[in-house]
Amino acid sequence: MRYASITSRLADLGSGKWALHIRARQLKASGADIIELTIGEPDLPPDRALLDECQRAMNAGRYRYSNGRGEAAVVSAIAEKYRRRRADVTAKNVLCFPGTQTALFAVMLGLAEAGDGVLVGDPLYATYEGVIRAAGAHPVFVPLKPDLGFHMQREHLERSVTPECRVLLLNTPHNPTGAVLTAAEITAIGEVARRHDLWIVCDEVYEELVFSGTFASPFDDPDLAERTIVVSSISKSHAAPGFRSGWAVGPAEFTRRLLPVSETMLFGQQPFIADMTAYALTHEIDTARRMRETYGRRARRIVDGLSHIPAVAVLPPEAGMFALIDVAGTGLSGEAFAWALLEEERVAVMPGSSFGTQAKDFLRISLTVADETIEEACRRIAALAERRTTTRKRRA
Repeated sequence: MRYASITSRLADLGSGKWALHIRARQLKASGADIIELTIGEPDLPPDRALLDECQRAMNAGRYRYSNGRGEAAVVSAIAEKYRRRRADVTAKNVLCFPGTQTALFAVMLGLAEAGDGVLVGDPLYATYEGVIRAAGAHPVFVPLKPDLGFHMQREHLERSVTPECRVLLLNTPHNPTGAVLTAAEITAIGEVARRHDLWIVCDEVYEELVFSGTFASPFDDPDLAERTIVVSSISKSHAAPGFRSGWAVGPAEFTRRLLPVSETMLFGQQPFIADMTAYALTHEIDTARRMRETYGRRARRIVDGLSHIPAVAVLPPEAGMFALIDVAGTGLSGEAFAWALLEEERVAVMPGSSFGTQAKDFLRISLTVADETIEEACRRIAALAERRTTTRKRRA
């Protein structure tokens, strides 16, 4: 039988990147005591008021068909959120989607196609390459250097641009590295985008989880307004990933042209979830503040817990739910170390190679487990690192 080419383009870009996570879940299901540090799923529950609002909306009959742009209340709430950042935003700039991933998929379909290049930093979130290739485009990787804190540099971006490039996919705060672009860095990146007439798609799902400093976005620069689209959701900011409630905000002409794409895909979000999202965006909810404090503290515990091990180095994150650990000093790649850590110490982490070549010597560790679990994981990581380093020295 014949299949569409998309099935071949995405054949190795799905769950294969999560093979270690899947194996860890299998071991856990069989009774193994696994410390799971693989995925960014908040360990705080959503605020009770959000659950009550969702239930109230369902009880009020808010479970019927919606429309392609989004329910009026949530569209208004999203517009108001971004109007605080840029005064010209209206409901015409907003499209609602079930989560950031769906928003990104639709946006990429609307901007890129076969033969086009999409610039994206390496490391990159594990689904980005699949989203790009699903549109028929191909990724053009911009190296994000560990010694520069994985911050995208203007000169690296400029050297990466090719004539077929149409889109720059940014992620700030960044997953997996926790890097947060500064306003000056965004200005420099924006100059390259203008010079080469690139769209900027900015995934800002970790916007409210910046540990220190000020969040900056190309969306807030009037000189970049005509070419910037933001995708985000309440998954991280409100600890509500399972509700799948996200959006895209961009130029009015862009949302008008993308609306039929959205309607063809799914034709509307669940109204009761839309009501909950509107409530989340229009009320003071302290979930993000609590997560910032908690994840920042846990990141410091990882730094402290591994500081005495010469063979590993922790890259302190500037934001988000993850920390990166460089294990090159052990003589193992991140992939080899991660699998050994699972099999020998029963700790599951993501190998950096799941996120690109620049992170191949790293592990990505989730900060979404209890402090004492983080500390125990550090002890086990240290034990493996010391064993492997000693073995390597003996063989040398």
